[in-house]
Amino acid sequence: MGIEIRQATAEEMAEFGILGGYVYGGAFGDGPDNLIARVTRPEWTLCAFDDGKLATTFSTLPFTMRANGTAMPLAGVSTVGTQPEYRRRGLVRRIHTEALARMRDAGQPVAALWASQAAIYQRYGYAMTTLRRHYAVDTADIRFHDGNGGSGRVERVDADAGYDIIKAIYIEYIAERTCYIHRAKDLWLNNVLEPVNDDGPLWIAVCHAESGRAVGYVVYTLRASKVDHASRDQELKIRELVWLDQDAYRSLWSFVASHDLVGRVAWSSAPADDPAFEFFLEPRLLHARDQEGAWFRIVDAPKALAGRGYDITADIAIGIEPDPLTPWNDGVWRLETSIEGAHARPANVTPDIRLTAKTLTSLFTGFRSATELANWGLLDGDRDAVVRADTTFRTRHAPHCPDHF
Repeated sequence: MGIEIRQATAEEMAEFGILGGYVYGGAFGDGPDNLIARVTRPEWTLCAFDDGKLATTFSTLPFTMRANGTAMPLAGVSTVGTQPEYRRRGLVRRIHTEALARMRDAGQPVAALWASQAAIYQRYGYAMTTLRRHYAVDTADIRFHDGNGGSGRVERVDADAGYDIIKAIYIEYIAERTCYIHRAKDLWLNNVLEPVNDDGPLWIAVCHAESGRAVGYVVYTLRASKVDHASRDQELKIRELVWLDQDAYRSLWSFVASHDLVGRVAWSSAPADDPAFEFFLEPRLLHARDQEGAWFRIVDAPKALAGRGYDITADIAIGIEPDPLTPWNDGVWRLETSIEGAHARPANVTPDIRLTAKTLTSLFTGFRSATELANWGLLDGDRDAVVRADTTFRTRHAPHCPDHF
């Protein structure tokens, strides 16, 4: 029969889970009822079969992402894996090519994934779009250079009762941001609220303003015997710290600092524009380091460009280099923006700027400025056009995606 590319059936999902478990070394369980199989629906899959044998898995999870103040459909690519005996045969490329067309037909103008290896997914046009900032700081070193530790009232709440509170804060927090995902409860439970026995139980602390309004929260774990310290051997791991104003941010850090037996506070998913460097008395004691985050790809350029939020009125012609995976994006698109909305339509004009679909993703999300991209030879255009692209695509916050999928 040869290789057949199709969706898996409900009866084949156990095999889908087993192959996913093998490819990812048991990170999500090894059996047929592992996390991969439980959270993936057959209609979200696109697989390669060889005479009925599952050779390659692929799934596209239907998400909604924030795009500088607007909501945009997002295809979350996950569980990409191939049996060892079927590798180096181009199966992932065949699937990815068909999947991108399906995403476009489904109205998903942007795709995203967490790359197992950058070398694999750059060849499919994905661009590193977010960073995860890691902190490891002693509670004794959580001090503010201006002495302002915040005035909010922070108190712990029960995890079940706290869910609705933190969900409402999160929805408000991400409204003006980019690349954050709208969370269904399953996404909460498989990321921020996922239990990890070795880290200790989950705790939630909510910050209230003087008015009583909930304006921030921190989700964390706490466990002893994790730090080589004679009197403070506890580690506090921040799962998520969310704030609606800077007083809440300071107040939550002050709450964390009040754990006198904690010798290390670890936070592995702070956004790239987290303000700790500006506020802390000695920021180098954060021991900060940046690591790549999620990778994004423009699937449908005119729909993505028109669906994003903008803060200025602009008119710019964008030339996209030929791309065999998404040939419908090739050509010149005239983008007209305002704070009320945007339009993108094909244009028979000389483009103001020219770039690849991969580079457009970096510009679109605000991860890179047009000036940076032009300096690196990744974007062509005269100085006036580059400056206009800078201001047009500037985002209100750095792109960030704290959720794995």
